[in-house]
Amino acid sequence: MNEIQFSKKAYLVLSNGSVYEGVRIGSMRDSVGELVFTTGMTGYLETLTDPSYCGQIVMQTFPLIGNYGVISPDFEGKTAVRGYVVREMCDAPSNFRSEGELNEFLISNDIPGIMGVDTREITRIIREEGVMNAMICSEVPHDLSEIITYRVEKAVETVSADRTEVFPAEGDRKFRVALMDYGAKKNIIRSLQQRGCEVTVFPQNAKAEEVLAMKPDGLMLSNGPGDPEENVIPIAELKKMIGKVPTFGICLGHQLTALAMGGKTVKLKYGHRGANQPVKDLIGGRTYITSQNHGYAVVADSLEGVGRQTFINANDQSCEGMEYPGKNCFTVQFHPEACGGPRDTGFLFDRFISMMGGERNA
Repeated sequence: MNEIQFSKKAYLVLSNGSVYEGVRIGSMRDSVGELVFTTGMTGYLETLTDPSYCGQIVMQTFPLIGNYGVISPDFEGKTAVRGYVVREMCDAPSNFRSEGELNEFLISNDIPGIMGVDTREITRIIREEGVMNAMICSEVPHDLSEIITYRVEKAVETVSADRTEVFPAEGDRKFRVALMDYGAKKNIIRSLQQRGCEVTVFPQNAKAEEVLAMKPDGLMLSNGPGDPEENVIPIAELKKMIGKVPTFGICLGHQLTALAMGGKTVKLKYGHRGANQPVKDLIGGRTYITSQNHGYAVVADSLEGVGRQTFINANDQSCEGMEYPGKNCFTVQFHPEACGGPRDTGFLFDRFISMMGGERNA
């Protein structure tokens, strides 16, 4: 580890004026973003490579990060975070799969970061005051306007694929799935491939006519970043596709489906990010522990008469799942493809497979 790197002072400046002194990690540049916290004890690599964090500075609540190094097969996509905040970074990772140190990964991906700050105190501030903007910098600015006025914009356009790509099924092909890429995690593709699906990934602005022309057996709507209401074109195209082919939406896909069906979304105070979110199944009654990463939620009441709520968050009762009778469509806010994280809800992919096989008409 480069000792000079860890001797350089840095500051985390919040939009409420709070200042925290630490030391530099990663890239040396200053950066502004929306500061969010994630509670995962593992999965820092998946977090750093999850496109859903586009435009955000991510703070880990677990105190020691980097202890198992960098493992490229665990990456979920391209890095899109604006910055990284940790209490302590391990400079001597120990794992037989490790390919290097986390700090070198941050540098090579131009991710500025800070360590040595009180992440517990900062988390409490966000929980009390709500998500706010922040800056990682070498000098405390006199004017906070750059921090205060920052907004996450055009996030889905930034992280979505720019061309159509086909991923073959593992073993014999059973189904052909069209995946709308709003910032898709790789494990969504892998989860479908493992179940015999050939996956065709479409950019976020693909026309419904182009997607339906491939005659897919199913339509998969991916996770993604930002304000769901900003995605006017994807919402308009979804209106043309829902009900014509079995559909499964995850995270942002869940929110965009609700908007396409005439519902509403709302920004949460500080969102749900981590691998320990309890979700109750309103039909079966069981509670599952899930992995989540989102700052917005569907307003279930806004879909009365159109859809029915299937899951709720056991902590705050926000909507975690919807299904749309007669449309062969269901969506969830959490991540059944969680990696790393609990895989208790992986059966939802099996439900999607059954729908494509004609065994369910939800």
